[in-house]
Amino acid sequence: MVKMTRMFFLLFLDVVFINASYVAAFLIRFEFNVSTPVFDAFFSIYLNYFLVITFIKVIVLYLFGMYNSLWKYAGIEELLKTVAASFVSVAAVILYLVFIQEYLPRSVHIITFALDIFTIGGLRLSYRFFRGIKSFPGVTGIRKNIRKVMVVGAGDAGAVIIKELRNHGELNSVPVVAIDDNNAKLKRRIVGVPILGNRFDIPHLAKKYRVDEIIIAVPSANKKDIKEIVEQCNKTHCILKILPGLYELINEEVSISKLRDVDIEDLLGRESVQVDLEEISGYLSNRIVLVTGGGGSIGSELCRQIAKFNPKKLIALDIYENNLFEIQNEILRKHPDLDFKPVIASIRDGLRMREVFKRHMPHVVFHAAAHKHVPLMELDPKEAVKNNMLGTNILVDLADDFGIEKFVLISTDKAVNPCNVMGATKRGAEMILQAKSMESKTQFSAVRFGNVLGSNGSVIPIFRQQIESGGPVTVTHPDITRYFMTIPEAVQLVIQAGAMADGGEVFILDMGQPVKIIELAENIIKLSGYKPYEEIDIKIIGLRPGEKLYEELMLKEESIQKTVHEKIYIGKPLYINGKELFEQLEALADMMDEEDHIIKEYLKKMIPTYEATK
Repeated sequence: MVKMTRMFFLLFLDVVFINASYVAAFLIRFEFNVSTPVFDAFFSIYLNYFLVITFIKVIVLYLFGMYNSLWKYAGIEELLKTVAASFVSVAAVILYLVFIQEYLPRSVHIITFALDIFTIGGLRLSYRFFRGIKSFPGVTGIRKNIRKVMVVGAGDAGAVIIKELRNHGELNSVPVVAIDDNNAKLKRRIVGVPILGNRFDIPHLAKKYRVDEIIIAVPSANKKDIKEIVEQCNKTHCILKILPGLYELINEEVSISKLRDVDIEDLLGRESVQVDLEEISGYLSNRIVLVTGGGGSIGSELCRQIAKFNPKKLIALDIYENNLFEIQNEILRKHPDLDFKPVIASIRDGLRMREVFKRHMPHVVFHAAAHKHVPLMELDPKEAVKNNMLGTNILVDLADDFGIEKFVLISTDKAVNPCNVMGATKRGAEMILQAKSMESKTQFSAVRFGNVLGSNGSVIPIFRQQIESGGPVTVTHPDITRYFMTIPEAVQLVIQAGAMADGGEVFILDMGQPVKIIELAENIIKLSGYKPYEEIDIKIIGLRPGEKLYEELMLKEESIQKTVHEKIYIGKPLYINGKELFEQLEALADMMDEEDHIIKEYLKKMIPTYEATK
């Protein structure tokens, strides 16, 4: 009803302006001398046909969509449409007059055309003008509960964000200052908003202009720049929003709806790993792929990404049925034509694993099933041995027996000079692969990386739970550091490793600089909208059993080699005495009834780099 009323009101005003333009055109043409016979003659023609002339012009305006545009968003496109509609309407009137063998002075038509643009276009654009003028900094005081916004990035994306903030009054947000590192833009304006500084001026300007929210609108910026900008923003107490990067915006337009919260991934300062999709698809397309631990954080993401490469069959194996059920539903929803087989089983069960291999005959195996929690494995070292070493050994033997083409182990930086049971057993798993690769046609390889952001039990979800509970956030040591990467990055590396493997390699990712956990905790608190140590406290609780101050990615004995991928390296395979290792594994399997300290001592014998904490 409101829409119809608005349209009829617009139509009424158009009728008034159309005829007012003709009257004005006549007055201008005859220099306001209305008493001459010539004026009377021409003006009489107009009066005789003004209803038809008005009807013709209204029809043309309607055909050009002048009554169904959203004029509160009017811009150049609408202005050009107004010019075109005015021109065509005048031309249509001239054709009509020629048809009935009447005519008006050419100058009247020209003046009418100009006045139509001014009146008809001005009527529509004025709505946007009066709506938008309320958004300018000088008049924000009129509005209540206004949220003042700083836009970082005075480019095309920043201009779009500023325009959308002004067009969407319901957001109650007004851009008051813009930031850009290009000195040539300083002291200038972008869509009426002053550009007053670079990234290092963010804290000062946010305080000066009482900014409530900062929007980072630089989709072309690299991860390092985003990290530095976010660090400056974190010196304020403003809400942070960010426009996704260009790779996320491909084929999509910049808009307010694309804004997301700044997340901890934005603080890593490291570019994402780029993979060779053609190389990957060559060994996954139309192949049977098995993922152990397929319901876990890494395993489920492996399933998601492998499914995109059209495997002949995808088998997800896990002992935990709930996670497996969830990834099954997701995969079948997104890839209904994929032959997806969920298998509930334990990798420790040799007979069951042989049955799985015999039934499905996989070509490629991604081994992500493992016990990974350091403190828990210190309490139950035998369970770590059973799963991470003996379970891996079962799968490695089966891979060799069944002629599997590629076998990729998910390893960890904790396997390097391990000081805990979990790291020791993962290093043991690497050694099993390296030893087996010396005598097998299967291409065995491992992928070693640091902590995965957002994975089950990782530090960030724990911090967020602690913040939701009101704190404190617990950190084991003020100097502790860790390497971090995202789950999709980790999985891309794993899949790429499978394509590059020749046998026995340990693939290592250039993960950038390690992150101090206490700084990570401070940033998560800030990104959650709180002040560290004031609203949410941080408590140092001491190192846990088996925990290092810092992690390493490579053994001293491993010489690193570059690959064609700038962020992926290879640790040269070390010589492993396979006969001795497998004899020790048999002995270890027979020791599962012994005390925990005996298990740890034997692990030390098997893995020389393992130095158990006391």
